[in-house]
Amino acid sequence: MPIPADGPSVGLDLTALDAMTEAVESGAGLPEIVRAASRALQASLVLVDRSGSVLAVAARSPADEQTLTANANGVDTIELRVADAPVGLLRMRTRGEPGAALVRIVTTLIASEVERVRAPERASQEATAAFLRAVLRRELRDGEEILAAAGALGLDLIAGASFVVARVHAHVPSEDGWRPRVLAAAERGARAAATGAVAALIERGERGGTEVTILVPGDDDGQARRAAEGVLHELQSALPGHSFAVGRSRVAGEPADLARAGNEALLAANVAEGDAERPLLAFDDTGAYRLLLPAMSEDPAELQRFYAETVEPLVAYDEQYETDLVQTVEAFLDADGNVAGTAARLFTHRHTIRYRLERVRELSGLDVGSTDGREKLSLGLKAMRVLGIAHRGGPASEAGATGGRVPRR
Repeated sequence: MPIPADGPSVGLDLTALDAMTEAVESGAGLPEIVRAASRALQASLVLVDRSGSVLAVAARSPADEQTLTANANGVDTIELRVADAPVGLLRMRTRGEPGAALVRIVTTLIASEVERVRAPERASQEATAAFLRAVLRRELRDGEEILAAAGALGLDLIAGASFVVARVHAHVPSEDGWRPRVLAAAERGARAAATGAVAALIERGERGGTEVTILVPGDDDGQARRAAEGVLHELQSALPGHSFAVGRSRVAGEPADLARAGNEALLAANVAEGDAERPLLAFDDTGAYRLLLPAMSEDPAELQRFYAETVEPLVAYDEQYETDLVQTVEAFLDADGNVAGTAARLFTHRHTIRYRLERVRELSGLDVGSTDGREKLSLGLKAMRVLGIAHRGGPASEAGATGGRVPRR
């Protein structure tokens, strides 16, 4: 909400404003500054950072605080900026008319203090993100070098570590700054089980959305599992209207194996994203997909070429014509090549299934009736998921799609 228009200032408390500037100068902290601001503005206030975390409250009662936190009716929200960069929000419910000039002075002071307080934390986050990127990209390879860089950040990786990758997709309109909220929620969930866990926004997949990479120090696989579960739980609680895919690696006992562990977590997250019933998946539970990890890690271009030669024409056709060829092939393979079983799984007529499978043969050159064709299509589908390539199919509209349906009257 913009700052209120200029108007008369009712009950201006210059003493409170002076107390606020004194609190800023003396480094008294955000809670004291916001309390002084509350007196100066004659308002109840809640200060929130970019991730949605409450930094300070000045309310008349618990009920008043709850109203402000929930951003209920009668609460004004002012975006705090420093040099055009958003640093947080101030939620305000006034008991008078403070006027635009006073509000601008107060919010400028608060924004500057938020920026000053949060600057070291952001620098630490940037350093953590740089370290994780260097490890995952194998820019840091030597074990001693990795341990030294980790030690500079206060991370103890001598006993080993594991990775968790969490990917979040928004299915509702999201306000500005939602990505920091994702990062804060994921890190909070991991630290509930592993206090030394660190997280960063590192996009490596090709599925879109927001991706968080979490490093969990230690060799305790049970702790790593609880950290991954905590990440998923916290994301689900903090971000309604979103979907999630969380992958967890095995423990890397040696620092030089951390890049491999990062790829394991990414592979598991990609596979989990294709399974709506299992949003959290450990690398050990990815089955045959594990066999494709070396290709994903060392030669993804070859894996991409295999996908392009098998399944990509079906994906392109589905996206262009809103058909279900990829889903049909998946169901056909799951049904052990049985047309009737495929039709039952997809709740459609077997004539439609046969038509779609013929279209698959025309587009890909692979006959699902042959063992070789089925094997190549199966591997192509696995390559698609391991590479993190999104598939957006839609309701079938191709010829024969109405076969066996009872017309509506």
